[in-house]
Amino acid sequence: MTDYRRFRPSKLNDPEFSHLKLLLYWPIYGLVFLTLERFLHLDYHTIYTPLDDLVPFCEYFLFAYLYWFLFLIGMHLYLLLFDTEGFRKFMWFIILTYGVTCIIYVIYPSQQELRPTVFARDNFMTRFMAGFYEFDTNTNVCPSLHVIGSLAVLAAAWNTPRFATVWWRVAFTIQAVLISISTVFLKQHSLLDIPPAVAICAVAYYLVYIRKAPAEKRRLLIGHSNMASPRQAGTPFRLAGGIVYLVQFGFLMGRFGG
Repeated sequence: MTDYRRFRPSKLNDPEFSHLKLLLYWPIYGLVFLTLERFLHLDYHTIYTPLDDLVPFCEYFLFAYLYWFLFLIGMHLYLLLFDTEGFRKFMWFIILTYGVTCIIYVIYPSQQELRPTVFARDNFMTRFMAGFYEFDTNTNVCPSLHVIGSLAVLAAAWNTPRFATVWWRVAFTIQAVLISISTVFLKQHSLLDIPPAVAICAVAYYLVYIRKAPAEKRRLLIGHSNMASPRQAGTPFRLAGGIVYLVQFGFLMGRFGG
């Protein structure tokens, strides 16, 4: 744990506080993403599978979709205050996955055309989505940054001593799954936007959390005997990915059955 009461701007390069410089990535990313969204007009490829038509629009997933912001910010704050090394790994995971995704958006520009023009129900959630559709562009969708951000939090949680119990891991997995599938049910993403996001996160997970794990594992096991081994640590993505596709498969089968 870092004692930030001792922080001064002049100490930013000190080993104790140097991890704060990783936060500079966010304004850089913001400028890059703003440029991609508002100023670059590329030859977009429409991301679509016929299975998308079988997924109903469901405005109730708005709560899970918006919860993503609290999910992401909350993990930033917790790690920043209570787990400095975990914060470093979390930020490097974000930098790698978000950076690669922005490069993909340039190399293979993508868009989706799944948003409904009319809603079956009139309530504050559908009205919010109607306004959100006008504000939010339908471009730069594959891979899904919403999914990547959720998996970044999931990866950090599964590798944080405080959240090493089964119940915490189940709770974080459920939250990540709900956020991920909300992007499809709100017609913000195609089903095809999820697998590339999972694949990018799997590679980043290996690079950040597994490749340099042996020495760290010995340090963590001194006080946390229930920490996962590097091999076991790959479980969150397998579990979360499996649940996502089981839920979507269930809805699709229900549509076919109906």
